[in-house]
Amino acid sequence: MAMGLNKGGGLTCEMNITPMIDVLLVLIIIFMMIQPHERGEPTEIPQQSKETKPAPPDPRTIVLEISQGPGNTTVLRINSSEISHEQLQAKLQDIYKTRAEKIMFVKGDAKLDFERVADVIDIARSADAGIRIGLITHDLANGD
Repeated sequence: MAMGLNKGGGLTCEMNITPMIDVLLVLIIIFMMIQPHERGEPTEIPQQSKETKPAPPDPRTIVLEISQGPGNTTVLRINSSEISHEQLQAKLQDIYKTRAEKIMFVKGDAKLDFERVADVIDIARSADAGIRIGLITHDLANGD
């Protein structure tokens, strides 16, 4: 509250709103900062296994391998059977149309640019939006 003198010589009470505006602006900034920000694709981090022996691979597991072919071409394999780039979307639609568990693992060759791997992931997402995709790294493939 501020007090001042009026022309008649008496005191008047006026509300000073400057501190209230400062508090309001600080509260707005705080609320803006605590809002959740979602960016990118959802990810799941693999956890360390407590078992010393690796489990045998599940026969229902789909592994899409991407490797460098002759003449700078990309070779695609679904569970070790080769498939052409043009047939990939139709094959994935056929595989996942009846499955309840829509999980696919992508194993990319270290020599490839990630752009080629990302293109294949985009094709898989367009085949079925519910497919959850995991990336197999060199360490994970070796059981490390």
